[in-house]
Amino acid sequence: MSVAFDVERVLAELTLEEKAALTSGSDFWHTEGVERLGVPEVMVTDGPHGLRKQAESADHLGIGNSVPATCFPPAAALASTWDVDLLDRVGRALGRETRGNEVAVLLGPGVNMKRSPLCGRNFEYLSEDPALAGDLGAALVAGIQSEGVGTSLKHYAANNQETDRMRVSSDVDERTLREIYFPAFERVVTRARPWTVMCSYNRINGTYASQDHWLLTEVLRDEWGFEGLVVSDWGAVVDRVAALAAGLDLEMPATGGRTDALVVDAVKNGTLDEAVLDVAVRRVLTMIAKAQPALAEPGTVDVEAHHALAREAAADGSVLLKNAAVGGAPVLPLSTEAAAEAVVIGEFARTPRYQGAGSSQVNPTRLDDALTALRTVTGVDLPFTAGFSVAGVEGSQDADDAALLAEAVAAARGAGTVLLFLGLPAPDESEGYDRTHLGLPANQLAVLRAVAEVNDRVVVVLANGSAVSVEWQDSAAAVLETWLGGQAGGSAVADLLLGVRNPSGKLAETIPHRVEDTPAFGNFPGDNGHVRYGEGVLIGYRWYDTRLVDVAYPFGHGLSYTTFGYSDVAATVSGEGAGSSVEVRVTVTNTGARAGAETVQVYVGDPEAAVLRPVRELKAFAKVTLEPGASRTLTFTLGARDLSYWHPGLRRWVVGGGRTVVEVGASSRDIRGTAEVAVAGEPLWGDLTADGTVNEWLAHPVGKELLGSAFGEATARLDATMLAMMGDMPMRVVASFGMGGFDLDGLDALVARSRTA
Repeated sequence: MSVAFDVERVLAELTLEEKAALTSGSDFWHTEGVERLGVPEVMVTDGPHGLRKQAESADHLGIGNSVPATCFPPAAALASTWDVDLLDRVGRALGRETRGNEVAVLLGPGVNMKRSPLCGRNFEYLSEDPALAGDLGAALVAGIQSEGVGTSLKHYAANNQETDRMRVSSDVDERTLREIYFPAFERVVTRARPWTVMCSYNRINGTYASQDHWLLTEVLRDEWGFEGLVVSDWGAVVDRVAALAAGLDLEMPATGGRTDALVVDAVKNGTLDEAVLDVAVRRVLTMIAKAQPALAEPGTVDVEAHHALAREAAADGSVLLKNAAVGGAPVLPLSTEAAAEAVVIGEFARTPRYQGAGSSQVNPTRLDDALTALRTVTGVDLPFTAGFSVAGVEGSQDADDAALLAEAVAAARGAGTVLLFLGLPAPDESEGYDRTHLGLPANQLAVLRAVAEVNDRVVVVLANGSAVSVEWQDSAAAVLETWLGGQAGGSAVADLLLGVRNPSGKLAETIPHRVEDTPAFGNFPGDNGHVRYGEGVLIGYRWYDTRLVDVAYPFGHGLSYTTFGYSDVAATVSGEGAGSSVEVRVTVTNTGARAGAETVQVYVGDPEAAVLRPVRELKAFAKVTLEPGASRTLTFTLGARDLSYWHPGLRRWVVGGGRTVVEVGASSRDIRGTAEVAVAGEPLWGDLTADGTVNEWLAHPVGKELLGSAFGEATARLDATMLAMMGDMPMRVVASFGMGGFDLDGLDALVARSRTA
């Protein structure tokens, strides 16, 4: 039975050795307890999309058997719902199962950016966009923690690949960190208050995340106000003493007391202040105490209700990429007659690929496959053939692909519709290593091409954890991207194909044509222990849209069985500078014959910025469900932060001002309405220095006044070419050349006067 305890009383009575032990695990999944003071151990465990509580002692990787739990769709599918309310409900269900299994903290969600579609762990991350990932991550955290258990926001930070992940240095400038790789973490921390944040394995600009004081203390705590506990990823601590000093509170897993002894020695020899250790201990004790009420009353879990929610989430996270007309009407949804005449091809219909590989694998309470679900809903024993072998599926990989292909062609010839299930085999994407290509296996594509030769009604249903090339799509009349659908994904697919549910998913990541088109190509995954983030702020759609690179399907894309119209897009500015805001209004109408949901996306562009900015950036979104003919007016308020960029020189967020473009659309390349507003910016000048350029001095009100008439007279003799060249010269060079009417001593005097002006 869990018991309450007084944190400050316990802290005051702990020995130094007990303090050191409390800041490390007792084993693979438990924190340390102090029995004599009434401090219990608590369990933390994996599970961004479902609880993975091991039923027996952990193996060294922690990937042993686990208790049955609802396997919800992984993050790639959840993000494609663009539905914060749904993610809150999924979070509540995850929280109930975590509590019901007497676990204190569920280790997730992951909000790292999808820098490259080749990252092996992309199935576990939400998006390539920080606003979308941040809002959805905050909803998931709030839902989970509403049940009295904690979360662990991960992996902080710049953990965007699996190759060499435990030591690689992510070499990235501060503006890119601030605008791309930090904001999702910041949104979740400030809005949902996760109990813990998990630091990543990698180094950032040469410093391990686990011992980066700027990252863990200055940014996370001092700037964002995080009050919880920082825990290491499992095995991420390189130097325990340095990590404590930087702001890491809990090392996981246990090290058998080895690093505890190092902490004790460091305190005794004065290299670690015991007050720093006390801060970490207090945070660990606070987390353990916070978990006690829920652990004392675990409650029960409605397994069937959670399965139904998983089915809803899988359907809403599936994206209808293509739905061409054949015979005068779109192929999907299938009518009752068309469904009865369909044939099902593809091993994935019978053996679902429903989650990723690695530490997040969940033991599902049940598992729906699409073949059984389709037969059940239609009441027809639909014909099935495997079509191709699948690596990693028992018995399949030894099959004769030529024979399977021949069977598939025979089944497709004369069938009304071919439902062809394709996807990535499980070994192709996993925690621990990155993908090497974007394509589907050759044996699957061979089946697609052969089947398309004998049937023009081919519907491809995809199962994959991150983007795959769809250069084969001309052979398909329709393409449904289901990502990894969790344990109820098979039934969700049947719901969508047969029109029981209307597709509403939108892409949370761009689908490129080729890996060579991707932003990080040439800079991923790096070499010699370093990966250079050379694309800067241009990742995902920011890259493709700004550089006018053609893509297969853009960020935010997703079709429906109905249509939507946008009208009356308007934007109004209030305030100025750091107090600026823009109110955006748009009316959305269901112009089709079926009820459906549309996700309205609001993008902002700053074409007059002093730095390179993407042509558009997502700043707000909302999902709205409408009956046929119904309309709704939506209002979005964009704050100053939504209009800002990180100024590298001033090292703060600034509103540059000037012409601002607000776009409202159904994807980043399906803009339905645009409004331009003039935003009053804020002063962007810093201190005047001898290294400042002529242009910078002249743009500064004090600098321009100090230069005065003498400078103008000195430069009046120069021709236009020389004046233009002079603009980017540092003032010290101008002074040394005698071009400005003052020497270096005179310049020093001007700089001194600027400090008191």
